[in-house]
Amino acid sequence: MRILTLTLVCFASALSAQKSRQEVLKAIDGKTDYYSKAALQIWGFAEVGYKEVKSSAILQQMLKDAGFSVQADVAGMPTAFVATAGSGKPVIGILGEYDALPGISQFAEPEKKPIPDQKAGHACGHHLFGVASAASAIEIKNWLAANKKSGTIRFYGTPAEEGGSGKVYMVREGLFNDVDVVLNWHPGDANDASPSGSLANKTGKFRFYGTASHAAVAPERGRSALDAVEAMNSMVNMMREHVNEKSRIHYVITRGGEAPNVVPAFAEVYYYVRHPQRGEVRDMWNRLVRIANGAAMGTDTRVEIEVTGGVHELLPNDILSEVMLKNLNEVGGYTYSEEERVFAEKIQKTLPGEVPPLSRTSTIARSKKATEAGSTDVGDVSWVVPTIGLSTATWVPGTPPHSWQAVAAGGTSIGVKGMMIAAKTMALTALDLYAEPTRIEAGWKEFRERRGSDFKYESLIGDRKPALNYRD
Repeated sequence: MRILTLTLVCFASALSAQKSRQEVLKAIDGKTDYYSKAALQIWGFAEVGYKEVKSSAILQQMLKDAGFSVQADVAGMPTAFVATAGSGKPVIGILGEYDALPGISQFAEPEKKPIPDQKAGHACGHHLFGVASAASAIEIKNWLAANKKSGTIRFYGTPAEEGGSGKVYMVREGLFNDVDVVLNWHPGDANDASPSGSLANKTGKFRFYGTASHAAVAPERGRSALDAVEAMNSMVNMMREHVNEKSRIHYVITRGGEAPNVVPAFAEVYYYVRHPQRGEVRDMWNRLVRIANGAAMGTDTRVEIEVTGGVHELLPNDILSEVMLKNLNEVGGYTYSEEERVFAEKIQKTLPGEVPPLSRTSTIARSKKATEAGSTDVGDVSWVVPTIGLSTATWVPGTPPHSWQAVAAGGTSIGVKGMMIAAKTMALTALDLYAEPTRIEAGWKEFRERRGSDFKYESLIGDRKPALNYRD
């Protein structure tokens, strides 16, 4: 009889837990219109890094209304904030981003159509990122309260992911020191929860100062800052032959002079350097600095260098990623409505080469191998606390990030559907981790083994303050 009683108790407990999970999913679904409206508002604001005043305010108010305490203007960044609910251990953090990209404005239409007088667009889907993360945090907070569970849920409002390294300043400030696990996600063109890697990255602006003069009447009196930029770029392009094959170096000339008949007194070039290992990034950056100084010496100009950002590569966590994958499979993907299908087919016609099937939105991808693609300041977080993430199909399959097609889909119900999958998956993952803290302990064991016993965190940006005007 005792065995039967224990069996019935365990069965009842399992049923209760399952009911609780379904209630969380139902609660998130019930607020779809609310979250959709917030995401599309941020999509319309399209505020670039460290300028996300209205976008940050929407997320802060959303969390305040849900009962979170909010600390704004953290780590020297006016648009950064931390929202907290609950108490005790475990402490689970959720990351939220909301910055747009310059130069990619687009209506929510399936043909290229920039919005007049708007210089930026959410080509990486961070309007969805921030809102989905807030939605999951809110329902996790409600679940903790309803079940009288010990645990803290903390939302990190992180600005300027696109080149501004906002999270690095938060890590450097110690804002993750008491966190047990961090959850995050990113918009994409497929559903996946593979433990992934990324490229370490360092960015900065090289500003050259010369002497203006009439380019025809008195060229000998001038010293061209543009010559220095071009000399630097030429030497860097020769350097490409002599770097590790996984390296990436890209630049844009942001200022090149005012008129052809005036020797440019000022010119600026903006560089990104990437590699799967931050040590290689440091070495390449130091070579860039030497090249810049050489270019200045050779052109009789002066150079000033501003490091604007720098991020570590992602540190994967296989054990905790399995929890995220299980929940993504439980939530599942989604299918297009007829209107969405027509929109998606038109988008795919604008994409080069072969494109994946539209059914990619309803399937769950999985790759055992960690990928090394773009760069993210989530990387720095992942070296101080176990961090896991996922991506969902907020864009039409085959869409590359940082494209007008990504902006377009992100402003429609397609983006919202993917956003809601992410919110639900992160919420269920948090529920599992609160219910079974031993999973967190196992994740930390793997984390310490991967990181190494002698690891000491050092940011790639040194002790500089946030580059609040890097988009100017």
